[in-house]
Amino acid sequence: MTLIAAAGLPWRWPRAHSGGLAGASAGSSFEKTTVYTVYAFATPNSVKVPIVLEELGLAYDLRGVNVRKGEQKAESFAALNVNGKVPVLIDSDGSDGAMTLTESAAILVYLAEKHGQLLPAEGMARARVFEQLFFHASALSPAFGQSGFFRNHAEPMPVAIDRFHGEAKRVTRLLDGVLAQRPYVAGDAYSIADIAHFGWFWRRAFAGIDFAETPNLARWYETVAQRPAVQRAIARVEALVPAA
Repeated sequence: MTLIAAAGLPWRWPRAHSGGLAGASAGSSFEKTTVYTVYAFATPNSVKVPIVLEELGLAYDLRGVNVRKGEQKAESFAALNVNGKVPVLIDSDGSDGAMTLTESAAILVYLAEKHGQLLPAEGMARARVFEQLFFHASALSPAFGQSGFFRNHAEPMPVAIDRFHGEAKRVTRLLDGVLAQRPYVAGDAYSIADIAHFGWFWRRAFAGIDFAETPNLARWYETVAQRPAVQRAIARVEALVPAA
């Protein structure tokens, strides 16, 4: 049973929600059967899910959760994710019926395995992808998030800024070293590991990171950013942001 079913709610919110949650963005590919619904915003973690869906050529309904207004804390959203985070994926055609999945890395693995792309099937090539996914979840993502939080805090906290901004720069240099040896983060082929890392480098300014001293990372970023699927995904999540 999904979290939504357990809460006695329909598995999809209405397109127009009184709390301000946006409906499907323009450009949805409804000429195909839409199996997936994604709740997201223009955030480093959210963008990963539309990227993988675009790369797989799958139709999806993208619904905005404005984290700037705290919509992820709404009781209705808690029925989707008790942790109050985006992204959330709903698969209406799961093995046991409609299912809800949270955590961006878990969603990437699920979609790659279900559709047989962007993740090697076995051996060291597969292990390298998971190595980078775990590095992202345990090192890069929290360092970037904390660096951005303390750098943009109303009251400066020099110790925290030095700690987390320094860690963000350190893991960035580590990844640059990896990319000095291979074209993509997990080897010779583009994978969900690249998609995972891309999200935070897309929003690197928040963490105070640039590519001035990481040429290999800069080369990789431009390669990924030029992919049509990546560009389509970015355009869709950016369309979720209300006009100023």
